Amino acid sequence: MTAPGSEAGPGPEPVPGAPIGLFRFTIEGRQAPGLYVAGWLASLVGGSAGLVGILAGASLGGAIVFVVGLGVLFAGLLLLGGSQLVERRAAGLIYPGPSPILVFGATIVGLYLAVVVVATPLEILGVRLDGPILNLVGVVIQAAVVLLILRLLVVGPGALSWSDMGLRASVPGAIRELVWGAAFALPVIIVTSIAVGILVTVLGSAPESPLPPTGTSTGLVLNLVAGAVIAPLYEELLFRGFATTAWARVAGPATAILRTSILFAVAHVLTQGGETFGQAFAIAIVGAAGRLPVALVLGWVFVRRGSLWASVGLHAAFNGILLVVAEAALRDLPAG
Repeated sequence: MTAPGSEAGPGPEPVPGAPIGLFRFTIEGRQAPGLYVAGWLASLVGGSAGLVGILAGASLGGAIVFVVGLGVLFAGLLLLGGSQLVERRAAGLIYPGPSPILVFGATIVGLYLAVVVVATPLEILGVRLDGPILNLVGVVIQAAVVLLILRLLVVGPGALSWSDMGLRASVPGAIRELVWGAAFALPVIIVTSIAVGILVTVLGSAPESPLPPTGTSTGLVLNLVAGAVIAPLYEELLFRGFATTAWARVAGPATAILRTSILFAVAHVLTQGGETFGQAFAIAIVGAAGRLPVALVLGWVFVRRGSLWASVGLHAAFNGILLVVAEAALRDLPAG
């Protein structure tokens, strides 16, 4: 296997010495000490303010402190990403960009911040969004945040290009890759269903679907647009296009696929919960384990084909089939 984007050459040869890590708290020898100090200060201040806002409960003051804290934390993570990029570039690493873990953290904070910024004016204006429309708006916001962060921290500074992340090929080529990836959807669904069924039987808990069936044709169409079109595009760009490519350049394709698959599984259980700690833990285990088979195959498809469109095709077909099956099952239930 070869990492996507590697056909352009092995990249620059590393120079002696390793970059100074973010958790080595010193400015001595750093290429951009100002970025490093500002990033950590903003992250600590913003994170603390966000925690205070949460502890303040449902109050206007607490909400303001929470939002401001999120904004400062987001800025701090972006600054730390810039600091890491400067250090790695100075060391001549093959992948000179920020760590996928740091980019993922910035993405999570950015998503929460964007949701608050968009939802608050709508709530003030009395605009109510619920059900599949709310889910679609949420997915669009997530896609916008991912694109923004990758542009700021990865593509803009030149750590990776969109082409490096698998966004290339003509329209016929992209269609061919989409179909190639989609062919793996049914086998992966069968394996996933067996694994989830066993875990649910043992643990007695199952996670809720992020896009539950609605019982209407309109709802199904909206869910398909959100879950089988938009979500596969931005999730594959973040996890396979960016994270797998970045890790493959420094640790090899197999390690990159495993790391990204674990990160992908964790990302999909961050919003899951339960009435007790035990139930929440069981739901998280089932949810994460249910994502691992498809995540591993998505990584293999991406590396094998060197095209983001192949993994998008698998991801879209996987989600689309599950959404249609769930909708059909709901309509087959007896009324009352």
